[in-house]
Amino acid sequence: MSKSALITGISGQDGAYLSRLLLEKGYEVYGLLARRATATTWRLEELGVLESVRLLEGDLTDFSSLISALKESRADEVYNLAAQSFVGTSWRQPLLTGQVTGLGAVNLLEATRLERPEARFYQASTSELFGRVHETPQRETTPFHPRSPYGVSKLYAHWSVINFRESYDMYCCSGILFNHESPLRGLEFVTRKITDGVARIKTGKSDRLLLGNLDARRDWGFAGDYVEAMWAMLQQDSPVDYVVATGRTTSVGDFCKLAFDCAGLNWKDYVETDPAFLRPAEVELLCGDPSKAQKELGWEPKVKLEELVAMMVEADLARHRSKVSA
Repeated sequence: MSKSALITGISGQDGAYLSRLLLEKGYEVYGLLARRATATTWRLEELGVLESVRLLEGDLTDFSSLISALKESRADEVYNLAAQSFVGTSWRQPLLTGQVTGLGAVNLLEATRLERPEARFYQASTSELFGRVHETPQRETTPFHPRSPYGVSKLYAHWSVINFRESYDMYCCSGILFNHESPLRGLEFVTRKITDGVARIKTGKSDRLLLGNLDARRDWGFAGDYVEAMWAMLQQDSPVDYVVATGRTTSVGDFCKLAFDCAGLNWKDYVETDPAFLRPAEVELLCGDPSKAQKELGWEPKVKLEELVAMMVEADLARHRSKVSA
């Protein structure tokens, strides 16, 4: 009998890649889909899995819809990928971020405890937990010091997972995922903003790209690789939290250079710093140590940063040349 999985945030980048992975493994995949004014399922469609997943209407802030989704899916595995996940927006909407990203995760944990206590639960944690880093690289034992309402909300969810695990003997764990990107990344995130900007400039639709802190350094990997680590965490004998990263750090400026090089352009001719994109408290450096995940999960990142950047630039060039926007 095939396993059943319930994915919140199924219409996002990670939800789409995870759906494809689980379907390939023979799972019956259910996805919680919040009702929006415009369609949000283009990523699932782009990966060719929209017709194969079962979408259930619901929201992390609505407890009754979570109970209903767990009842209908009879989930063996629950993946909580839903969140208000953009750091910049969290400064403008801190209360909403706390309600969705923090309390929403506890809503799902409690609903799972009541309705499907035997299910295995994955929580999407983030490298933003480390914020003002206390050591480099960051590992599972590194102290947390979040620097945004998003990071603080994710930390509340992260510790709630630990509390439910220790208090109720539930199989629940968190993946502390460092930045992971793809052609399906939202346009509000800096990597996709860069690759889309390259495509706009190359196709004559724009003549400059405005960014914030070019010196900020991140550990960037491919989202398609990272969802494999999510799945692997729920296949272990006992629930354990893991850092998932590449161990390589690159500045925003260097990411720009890689992206513009793919289009045969000099990034310094087009990129400008705009103070409007600077944050009240900046996270200057994130670099993860994935050695525990490599040793215990057998997980390794497969796509190198240069390959990832080329993949994203090519996809955005194709979109703009065909006049299709995402």
